[in-house]
Amino acid sequence: MSADAQPQEKVLNPSEFFESIGDRVQSLAPATNGTTDQDDQDDQDDEPKAVEEIESLCMSCGENGVTRLLLTMIPYFREVVIMSFACDHCGTHNNEIQAAGVVQPRGTHYELRLTSIADFSRQVVKSDSATVKFIELDLEIPAGRGQLTNVEGLLSTVMDDLELGQEARKEQAPEVHDKVAEIIKKGRAMLAGESFPFRLYVDDPAGNSFISPDLKDGVGKWEKHEFVRTPEQNAALGLAASEQPADASVTTTGLTVDGDIIPNEVYSFPASCPGCMNPCTTHMKMVDIPHFKQVVIMSTVCDHCGYRSNDVKTGGAIPELGEKIILTVNDETDLARDILKSETCGLECPELQLQVNPGTLGGRFTTVEGLLTQVRNDLHSQIFESTERGQGGDSLAAEEKSQWDKFFEGLDAAISGQKPFTIILTDPFASSFVQPLVDPPEPDPKIQRENYQRTEEEEEELGLKDMKVTDYEEPEADDSKKEEVNGVNGS
Repeated sequence: MSADAQPQEKVLNPSEFFESIGDRVQSLAPATNGTTDQDDQDDQDDEPKAVEEIESLCMSCGENGVTRLLLTMIPYFREVVIMSFACDHCGTHNNEIQAAGVVQPRGTHYELRLTSIADFSRQVVKSDSATVKFIELDLEIPAGRGQLTNVEGLLSTVMDDLELGQEARKEQAPEVHDKVAEIIKKGRAMLAGESFPFRLYVDDPAGNSFISPDLKDGVGKWEKHEFVRTPEQNAALGLAASEQPADASVTTTGLTVDGDIIPNEVYSFPASCPGCMNPCTTHMKMVDIPHFKQVVIMSTVCDHCGYRSNDVKTGGAIPELGEKIILTVNDETDLARDILKSETCGLECPELQLQVNPGTLGGRFTTVEGLLTQVRNDLHSQIFESTERGQGGDSLAAEEKSQWDKFFEGLDAAISGQKPFTIILTDPFASSFVQPLVDPPEPDPKIQRENYQRTEEEEEELGLKDMKVTDYEEPEADDSKKEEVNGVNGS
């Protein structure tokens, strides 16, 4: 080797740092090719370790303990760092999980409705900025230590923590003790499978928490929503508003004489990027869909971090009844139909075993093919593209992977026009639309429309029960004052 020759350094990309546990174990498996024990002992010093070990100070006793770090990836999710500390001197030990990526452009809200014992095994990632709530228990776990667990482990840990302080509460605050005892009783009944169904949600402004889905989940079982963070949430995450001035070139076109938006006119106005908080531009355009209603298309693009979003908002009065639209898709002509799926609309395709909950995709104005393609890409990226090898992580069992492969094969066949299927749009606000291929008022033979009465649950989720549409300008009189007036009149 010449004197000028220098050893080349190996550059690792992120996927090599964050291997799945199965790939890491396979790469570290010892090879027995006739080598001696001494050779194996010499090679062990050069081989990488699956878990990094760092000597660190124990905050309980002041001696040195060991911190272990594992860089891995979670199927359907993203890269994480799992940390564990143990002290042999005093027995202190703890574990924690942290997201290895950056704060996501939007916050996420996951909700799971548990209906059987099998749902307790759903994997849950709770970041240090996430809040977890068991809705029926009215029990909330505040933001704090990150956890990688399942629903059973999460609920069991909370119940155990509540039971630890019960003796002290009984002496110091008997009323609080009785209320906590009632919560513990309900929680233990849930763990025993005696209180199905019940719900929990994970709300994370950083967007780094997760509840694992299942292929068999129907509408209303597993839900994911993304939301724009408030200024307070950005401040809590350390994301401060940028001091850069807004783009002076952004102009807003004038309104009509009555102050209304001009149809088909593009409006641009300054906004703050929800991802990096730098100034960006939001574009808005009102479009008149023939034989339907006017909708507003909104788009936001950030030149600083590349954040992009688009959404469709429908307007008008809230109808008394919801609407269900059933479209039969047989060929490429049907795939090219325009379709408007509002943010309150749920989507089902029974032949494809596909269910999309309301709010999951937001509002979309596209074609049938475009809508299915977006659903397909979103699911595929979460399940199979978490690694460059496309394996979806080590915990994706062979049987489950086979089911997902079969699901995507059917979805791809439907998108290419090789498989007929049915789309069912259920919208409690009747704000969704499918383009007919005949001139109104003639009915399209492939489109069926049904009006239905909204359920109590839909009314509650949409906030319709809290709306006051009559006498809303008059403040409600205080009941105590009414009684006083009645007492004076009676005397």
